[in-house]
Amino acid sequence: MAEPIRRAVSRARSESPGDPEEAPLDLADFPGCRAERISREEIGDYDGRVEYWEARTETAVVVCEPTTRFHEQPSQRLARLAERIAASRGSPIETFGTTDLVRYDPQGERKVLMQADQILYLHPREFTVWERDVDIDSRERPDVVLEVDYSTDVRRRKLRIYEAWGFPEVWVDVPDAPSPSRPKSRLSGLTIHVPEGGKFRRVSNSRAFPGWTAEEIHRALDEPATSEETLAALWAPPKAPGRTTTRGCGASARRAVPRAVPRGVPRGVPRGARRAAPGCCGPSRRFCGRVGSP
Repeated sequence: MAEPIRRAVSRARSESPGDPEEAPLDLADFPGCRAERISREEIGDYDGRVEYWEARTETAVVVCEPTTRFHEQPSQRLARLAERIAASRGSPIETFGTTDLVRYDPQGERKVLMQADQILYLHPREFTVWERDVDIDSRERPDVVLEVDYSTDVRRRKLRIYEAWGFPEVWVDVPDAPSPSRPKSRLSGLTIHVPEGGKFRRVSNSRAFPGWTAEEIHRALDEPATSEETLAALWAPPKAPGRTTTRGCGASARRAVPRAVPRGVPRGVPRGARRAAPGCCGPSRRFCGRVGSP
């Protein structure tokens, strides 16, 4: 059984430029969490919310606050939007929710484990067999990882580990709903982190979903219900510079927004969407961005 650790795991700051896996475990790097002793034998079956676990001290960093809808909504909403995009492009996108991401030692035992809030695979047909955990040293690393910082803060340690592991894209979403344990200085919003030269760089647009901006993704994941603005941002075709089209379209379709779809998504009308009316979106009569009911 997991046992709470009453003493500090380490008070040495883990800000060295070296391997973040080898830095001393410091609870100050995991706001909103507590430490619990979980053995190597127990960690595989532990069903709590684990931010981080390491074998060398058999210590898990566990989220203090109970699970709430404010924490769960962004990851669930992303899964549903991924289904819409997959239907549009005619090929699947897999989402697996909270998943163990594991670095194994040479003996095949867990060395480090982290849990993501959502992981996406844009080309799942490349994999014929799915393992229980994601071995981060295999080719099964996801295309997108979502971390929801409702009561936590992944920037201090966890994001550095994603960087060291070479993950292609990590989204960090801070929900609009306030958390009692979140500092008021931590503003809501979403940041996108991609590797460049071995280091993460914060960018304004997704690479996995080209053209989808951090602001639009945050709105899509945190709004009460999927809005026409979100659907327009996903599917409205690009317009010529300086061109404004208003006839036949709603206000949400008037913006010249880029297509935010993964590789291989055909242009045109998503499956199940209505065709543009005459005069809608200019002479091309392309789909104006509405995809039916949210």
